[in-house]
Amino acid sequence: MNCKKRVLLLLLAWVGLATYACTGKAEQRRQEMPVAETDSTTTGEVIVMDKAMFLKQICDYEHSPEWKYLGTKPAIIDLYADWCGPCRMVAPIMKELAKEYAGEIVIYKVNVDKEQELAALFNASSIPLFVFIPLGEMPQLFRGAADKATYKRAIDEFLLKKKP
Repeated sequence: MNCKKRVLLLLLAWVGLATYACTGKAEQRRQEMPVAETDSTTTGEVIVMDKAMFLKQICDYEHSPEWKYLGTKPAIIDLYADWCGPCRMVAPIMKELAKEYAGEIVIYKVNVDKEQELAALFNASSIPLFVFIPLGEMPQLFRGAADKATYKRAIDEFLLKKKP
């Protein structure tokens, strides 16, 4: 089974976390989130990812039919759009988590309007969409916005394998 098919199958795989609907208030929405302009995995910042970076650091789906995570730390990929209210609400949470888990995980963000091939790879028909990538396992998808505690639980239990 090729990488694209496996990723699409993941859409049905992860239902363990509850999602929350966006009721956003203007003051909750973020300004454009500052991001790292480096691919360093220890900056404690959210890193903007494009296709070239994805192929180099996540999975080279153009040359390998199987999913093989290329990173050295668990990762989260946040697929978002600038016009998306729930995406803007979650952005500051991802920024906080990147700092809190610096050196343990890497958080990337992918603008689905600019990186349509990556959006299609994960069947990002609704956003925000999060791809949780543990080491040595298949990634899991999480659709929709949630609170910080929900993301922390997913990071601790699924990515870092910490016992609750």
